[in-house]
This record gives sequence, structure tokens and C-alpha cells, in this order.
Amino acid sequence: MRAFYVTPFAAAMLLFSAAAQGQDETSRTVAGGGVLAAGWTGKIDASEERSGKTLNDAKLAQEGDGLHVTTGPAVAYWNPVNKASGDYTVKATFTEAKFMNLNSHPHPYGIVIAGNDMGTADQSYLYCAAYGNGSFIVRGFGPAPFQMNGRRSEENAAVHKAEVGQPVTQEIAVSVKGDKVACAINGTVVASYDKAALVTAGKLKSTDGVYGIRSAHNTDVVVSGLSVTKN
Repeated sequence: MRAFYVTPFAAAMLLFSAAAQGQDETSRTVAGGGVLAAGWTGKIDASEERSGKTLNDAKLAQEGDGLHVTTGPAVAYWNPVNKASGDYTVKATFTEAKFMNLNSHPHPYGIVIAGNDMGTADQSYLYCAAYGNGSFIVRGFGPAPFQMNGRRSEENAAVHKAEVGQPVTQEIAVSVKGDKVACAINGTVVASYDKAALVTAGKLKSTDGVYGIRSAHNTDVVVSGLSVTKN
């Protein structure tokens, strides 16, 4: 049998190609999709709309006392009666029964706060989301997308990790207190920002507003214990 030798450079290029293909992963269409939780609605990202996707290509369903999110296109979901103002904390637990069940690389999910003009082209909101590989992001729309902790996800020891196909759970809380907005994951503050850096031109209209949840494309996660408390 003839042996083949792969140079380190060639191996690196193969890995780069595989990673690039993963990043180009397209959004699925979820069978039986739509918003199936009473009182809730949602909006997929503008980039997903431009590619021809609709809200019915993702699925939000009531599952006991929780919500089961299956995407599809990246989407934010909210119930218009769920509003928070002043100093508050919104929290929930996110569980992937099988890490990376529907995707070729990790995708995030998390808490939405400060939603204003939701469902319109002018909507604004902030979200903190975790990945099952031990990293997180803080992002927003105002109405254009903006990033708070860099272009890529940021690793933090507080964020739980899992092997592909194994369960992983993240407890995520986003709080507004005084002039600070912070995100805590599994009980540890992983990011904190001055409110003035968020409530400004091109970002949030206010930290008061609707709260909800968000999932990136091609995710399968159950959300439980979504609630708000006053700080």
C-alpha cells in the first residue's frame, strides 16, 4: 500500500477549509415552524430575511413551563407584555440536550433586554448569549447590528462546555443597575458596560423595554425560568 505524507502546511489548509465551510453554514428550514407559544412573537435577522427566510422557518413552542426554540434563521422572540424598566435583572436557563445537534460549529443563545420598536425595521435591543464551547458574546441592534465584546466570541471559565452530542446548560442573567449593564453566566459576571456606552446614537434607545430570548441559526435549545426581578 502506498503511503501519503501530508505536510504541516497542507494539514493547516485542510483545517482552514473545513472551518470556512462551517462558518458558511446556511440556515435550515424547520418543519412545522412558526410561533406556537401563546402571546409570543418574533423577528428573524434582516440578513436572514434578505436570503428569503421567514419567521415560520424557525420554531418557538411551549414545552411544559419552558420554551423550546428550534432554528432555522437567527431570531429574537418576545412577549409584548414582558417589559422591564429602571433597575432590573432578566434571567433564564438555557439547555441544549445535545450540543451542536443541528449545526457544524457552536452557535449561541441568550437573553434579550431593552427591546424598543420590536418587530419593525427600527427595532433596538441588547443580548448576551452563551455557546456550549465555553464562550459568550454581547451584541445588539440599534437598528443596525453592533458588537460590545469584539467581532468574535470571548472565552470565560464560567461558561459551561460540552462535547458534541452531550447536554450543556447555561444560566444567563442580564442586569441594569444604576449606570451599569452587566451579563452574568452561571453566577459569574462575564461583561459589564457603562449605560452611556449602550444608550447612544446607533445603539439602544433606552435600557427600559421588552425582554425576551434570542437564538442564532441552527440551534435546538429549551429555555426555562425566564423572569424579571427588580434590583
